[in-house]
Amino acid sequence: ADCRYTCHQECRSLIQLDCRRPGQWQGQLSPESTLLPPCSQNVTQTVEEEKPEPPTVQEIKQKIEKYNAKVTNCLLMKLSDDGTYTGFIKVHLKLRRPVTVPARIRPQSIYDALKEVNLAEMTDKRTSFYLPLDAIKQLHISSTTTVSEVIQGLLKKFMVVDNPQKFALFKEMRKDGQVLSQKLPLTEYPLYLRLLAGPDTDVLSFVLKENETGEVEWDAFSIPELQNFLMILDKEEKDKIQQVHRKYERFKQRLQQTLKEARGKPG
Repeated sequence: ADCRYTCHQECRSLIQLDCRRPGQWQGQLSPESTLLPPCSQNVTQTVEEEKPEPPTVQEIKQKIEKYNAKVTNCLLMKLSDDGTYTGFIKVHLKLRRPVTVPARIRPQSIYDALKEVNLAEMTDKRTSFYLPLDAIKQLHISSTTTVSEVIQGLLKKFMVVDNPQKFALFKEMRKDGQVLSQKLPLTEYPLYLRLLAGPDTDVLSFVLKENETGEVEWDAFSIPELQNFLMILDKEEKDKIQQVHRKYERFKQRLQQTLKEARGKPG
């Protein structure tokens, strides 16, 4: 009523404004005259028509044939009768922080994998360690596998017991000599992106990283995890101090040696 905010009639009840200067807009149009009519049905239909339609089975078949023609190994995509398809994706692990895994547990055997035995649930003891930087894991997934399921599958393979919400899947694309990184929504289908980009990982690659949301949400970690982080940071601090001491000790020795050699020389 004061600032003459313009909106549709059907949206008026949803608008909340902080207008505290009555009378400032006197002499202007009345609130009722600034209300626009509801959106027409034609506009709604136009928006719906702009949404990309899912590809047909024939289009998927053609894309898969084109994809498989470029494959240089045996990692082909296979189309099923129901229109779904399966294939392989490679995920680079670029985790900067340690992950939590069960302590003192044997590696998963083929029997465990076939029987879907979850070794992580067999012990309550936990420990933290750094995964190898830029390790690569190959996954066999289907066209209906979402990003959320890929993340959970990766954590299960490495027996990581951290909350999956701490991680995110990114796609990296190379263009004009630059690497462009984009976080994928949890409902995205990685295999479809792989199909569109082709098998060349230089064109498109998938990367698992920490789910960066700005500041670190320490409340999401348990007390044992935080204690492990403190132990790791303490060890890193001591290692760094030792490196600095060794660096300046070597510098001191070279300086003393130079002074010793320079004694008695003119100039």
